[in-house]
Amino acid sequence: MGSFVWVILAWAALYFGIKKHEESKVDSERALRATAIAHEAQLKMLRYQLNPHFLFNTLNAISTLILDQQSDTANRMVTRLSAFLRHSLDSDPMHQVTLAQELEAIRLYLEIEQLRFEDRLRVVEQVEPVALTALLPSLLLQPLIENAIKYAVAPRIEGGRIEIGAHVEQDTLVLRLQDDGPGCKALLEPAGPGHGVGLVNTRERLRVLYGAAQSLQIDSPASGGCRITLRLPFRTRSRP
Repeated sequence: MGSFVWVILAWAALYFGIKKHEESKVDSERALRATAIAHEAQLKMLRYQLNPHFLFNTLNAISTLILDQQSDTANRMVTRLSAFLRHSLDSDPMHQVTLAQELEAIRLYLEIEQLRFEDRLRVVEQVEPVALTALLPSLLLQPLIENAIKYAVAPRIEGGRIEIGAHVEQDTLVLRLQDDGPGCKALLEPAGPGHGVGLVNTRERLRVLYGAAQSLQIDSPASGGCRITLRLPFRTRSRP
């Protein structure tokens, strides 16, 4: 009789143990799903914080071109703005694009700004072919380039130069943005509301997507200007 009771107790303990384990597993899955949904919502919020100054300046430049009867240039700017906004709004922040696709969108943006600044804005690309296959969040670089134009090009009569570089170091994609402006002070010491939003959003997107496997460094090289270096895992479509 005693052994029978112990068998019953053992089976009951096993049953409740399994049930507790399943409940814990369900709770963990729920927590993971909730975290994923929260991250998705956070990324979408960050993604759609388009800088209204860019749109205002572009539309104002188009209006000026029309008043000056430069209809061909105005038409080119409208076409590029339409293509850039279409790409921007169609891009899902939860999906990644190749660096080649990212650079294509960046060129649309820069072509708009070059129509506005003309020869005051000079752009140089130095990208390794192998880096073009790397995956990264869509429009990751655009707000950083926008900052470079805002602080290094727009305030100066002579304009400025922006360099975009990318290469692969073992399993790391290294992205570099550099300008020849007055340095990083304006970027590191925001002057008021709305300043530095692009940099903050970029840091947050990288943190959400890659955790500790990424970094964003800002420094002033000896040659002058401001340099931003991003490091993130090198991933391609064929290598998840």
